[in-house]
Amino acid sequence: MIKELDNICNPKTFEGVFKTYAKDLKRFLYFKFGDMEASEDVLQDTFVKLWDNCSNVTFDKVKSYLFTIANNLFLNIKKHEQVVRKHQSTLVHDSTNESPEFLLLEKEFQVKLELAIEGLSEKQREVFLLNRIEKKKYKEIAEQLGISVKAVEKRMHGALLILREKVGKI
Repeated sequence: MIKELDNICNPKTFEGVFKTYAKDLKRFLYFKFGDMEASEDVLQDTFVKLWDNCSNVTFDKVKSYLFTIANNLFLNIKKHEQVVRKHQSTLVHDSTNESPEFLLLEKEFQVKLELAIEGLSEKQREVFLLNRIEKKKYKEIAEQLGISVKAVEKRMHGALLILREKVGKI
């Protein structure tokens, strides 16, 4: 015979279950999400599901039910995020607002730029790529290469002059 206090649908029992397991469940979810707000949202959803199914859950199984529901909600959210990311990446690749003429010019420019960069001296190319591609500051480049900042500036200046000559102004 189920006692009235062991019935999860009893508001006092439900409140006791919440007070007993909410903190541990929240920690469990925070560990999974790494985000307190998402953890609290799923915690609430978990207890709503428990309330909706309170007549089907026995008091001795409530802890495992809560953690299973919380884990399933977490997995559903992650699966949904994965679908959204996949969909967004296909949208980016499938459509463009650029005209075919622009795309052709862009491709030609890219080839021209790559050939011009290949035509730089090794020292100029190294400084140019470190600065423009890896976004390093002149001081960082100087330290990395073991040269002065002035030497970096001189190499970069030479590289830019050559590139402007071969590619033109952008």
